[in-house]
Amino acid sequence: MGNYNIIASNKNWIEGEAIEQLKKTSELEGMIKCSGMPDLHPGKGHPIGASFISKDIFYPYLVGNDIGCGMSFFETDFLLKKFKADKWLKRLNDLDSESNQDFSELIESNNIDKTNFDKSLGTIGGGNHFAEFQTISSILDESIFSSLSLDEKKIFLLVHSGSRGYGEEILREYTDIFSSKGINIKDEYASNYFKKHDNAIKWAKLNRFLIAQRFSENINLEIKQITDTCHNNVSKINYNNCDCFLHRKGASPSDKITIIPGSRGAFSYLVKPIGNQEENCFSLAHGAGRKYSRKEMKDRLEKKLSQSDLIKTALGSYVICEDKNLLYEEAPQAYKNIDVVINDMVEFGLIKVIAILKPLITYKTRRK
Repeated sequence: MGNYNIIASNKNWIEGEAIEQLKKTSELEGMIKCSGMPDLHPGKGHPIGASFISKDIFYPYLVGNDIGCGMSFFETDFLLKKFKADKWLKRLNDLDSESNQDFSELIESNNIDKTNFDKSLGTIGGGNHFAEFQTISSILDESIFSSLSLDEKKIFLLVHSGSRGYGEEILREYTDIFSSKGINIKDEYASNYFKKHDNAIKWAKLNRFLIAQRFSENINLEIKQITDTCHNNVSKINYNNCDCFLHRKGASPSDKITIIPGSRGAFSYLVKPIGNQEENCFSLAHGAGRKYSRKEMKDRLEKKLSQSDLIKTALGSYVICEDKNLLYEEAPQAYKNIDVVINDMVEFGLIKVIAILKPLITYKTRRK
């Protein structure tokens, strides 16, 4: 397939449109390698769930508007045996509004430049973003699990969010000038973009931490961060003895332990990258990947299921989402089978599964 490939087995289902988008992306100026992950699905012109390596030229459009979006995974100090769903569901309130807290010192201590969106720090945002309390369902590699000093009796917290409106502001600034075209590294705009891009990466990471802190305070928990990974970014790498750019659009980095979530009604997987990561452009899947667009999902389910049908999942977990449209658009049925996605990466020799986590409560929004 030329300079692109797809890390997926015959058991997986990849849309033709996603494959065609990957092929077209591989034909962009300066592009030398593209790899679709097993969660590959169509995006706005370019696929989601993919990584792209280019030389001399990089593409802000490929990174998209949510620069720095990623997953942060925390262990809480709360024992699962003490968990009472009804009490937690009542206490998880007032988590959507902007905080009145002054983050100036925190922003400065994290070497982040101030933005127009700093009041949004600590908020999840819309779309597929969430915060989810989880429990260990099974441990597949006791040795690695123990090395992480994790306690299987505790409750865990997974946060998926990014740079909110800040990333959108950065993208628009450069697409207004370059549209979907790339920027040559020698162009004066290149260094300016990377300065803002890198600031958005740090901003998004801090945002995830503050979300976790906010949620833990509502339940009166203490948290310990286990891992944080970014799946929307572009970075400089040395590839085949050349200075290149690695773009990730909905793809997790494969240089450290990460967590890969399913839908809100499915398991999440804590995994360790193994083996040679070159064929997959040094990246892994970032989730299950959408099977249906938001509109398709809403049209499919609205007449079949009530809102009450969707606030408790097949796994017995609960969903807090008072936005009716979002509740249908982000239903578990909208996503592919996470087990297939994980098994594909195992079969390709890319990961080792450490543990499987089950959702307890998934928080989307209290806003109607």
